[in-house]
Amino acid sequence: MKTRYLYCLLLCLLFAVTSCSGANEATFEATFENKGFPIVPRDSLNNQKVLIVYLSRTKNTKAVAEIIHRQVGGDLVGLELENPYPTHYQTAVDQVAEENKTGYLPPLKTKIDNIGKYDFIFVGFPTWGMQLPPPIKSFLKQYDLAGKTIVPFNTNAGYGVGSSFDTIKQLCSKSKILEGFTTKAGKERDGILFVISGEKEKQLTVQLAQWLEKLGFTK
Repeated sequence: MKTRYLYCLLLCLLFAVTSCSGANEATFEATFENKGFPIVPRDSLNNQKVLIVYLSRTKNTKAVAEIIHRQVGGDLVGLELENPYPTHYQTAVDQVAEENKTGYLPPLKTKIDNIGKYDFIFVGFPTWGMQLPPPIKSFLKQYDLAGKTIVPFNTNAGYGVGSSFDTIKQLCSKSKILEGFTTKAGKERDGILFVISGEKEKQLTVQLAQWLEKLGFTK
């Protein structure tokens, strides 16, 4: 009789633990989704095609793109323009300001064949004038990204992303947009260019891994 009682007690405890675990998992997922971060299955990259596209003037965004590439795989593509921006900083700033004002989209030299085969598209860029750089607008408007999952990542001089993430949501209204990543990089205006190396690169690698894990990506 005593043995039977202990057996029943153990079954009750096991049921309670299992129920709590399921409830906690459901609560976690609900909280994650309520914050606007879509749940991506843990095996999200199995049989999925990944494209990592980036624009980089001082190679900082390129460095971030390469770290992401090492962690999730896929195809890595740097965007080039038919007519590159001037190397002189202020001249380039003035040109970008005029392009933003007029809505001009600079033509891209880079061509991506069969973009329809990709499921996830990482889009990396620096913040220019607190906005999304015109070449990235060119890319997003040039290709049909409807139904794709877009993952933005950004480098900036310490002033943040500005309106860039919001612009991506507007331009990719038929795509799923995941939580973006941003980090402070160089300050070209002050002559501080490439900074993502050494200890900074190590720290950033950890931060990017945590961000990708949060989104549910596994290689």
